[in-house]
Amino acid sequence: MSAVTATIDFSDSLSFHASQIHKAYGESVMLLERMRRRLLDVIDAELTRLGRNDVNAAQAFLLYHIGHSELTVAELRTRGYYGGSDVSYNLKRLVETGFLDRQRSERDRRSIVIKLTAKGGEVRDIIDVVYDHQIASVERVAGVSSGDLKALNGLLRRLERFWADQILYQL
Repeated sequence: MSAVTATIDFSDSLSFHASQIHKAYGESVMLLERMRRRLLDVIDAELTRLGRNDVNAAQAFLLYHIGHSELTVAELRTRGYYGGSDVSYNLKRLVETGFLDRQRSERDRRSIVIKLTAKGGEVRDIIDVVYDHQIASVERVAGVSSGDLKALNGLLRRLERFWADQILYQL
């Protein structure tokens, strides 16, 4: 009796799978960036509607994330909201225009603590209203349920972790 050995060529199915992942990954990255820009467009439209030309959408978003906190620039970066020269420029500009107060930390004199002024709080409140309006209509208008958002958030956290691991462990 002779043994018959069969080899199966998986290369075509693997390359098809890799092609599909490549396409989906590229689209996901593009959508994430475009969604961030669209959110800033929504914020910009509301600021324009209210006649607020003293702050741009990116700065308003930064004020929103600072919120009621007093924190250092390092803490702002650690929370993952901002990094790089754009945050330094925007923080400097927000201090100069009276949206942020900046002072030395009482705990660590080497650190600078930032917090919203009353003027900065007004902008934070505008963003709160924008979010409240969106939350009230996202399911009815866009068909996005809380379950959809929870699933999306879980997936986004996994991608965020994947990218963080790429940096930390040079994968």
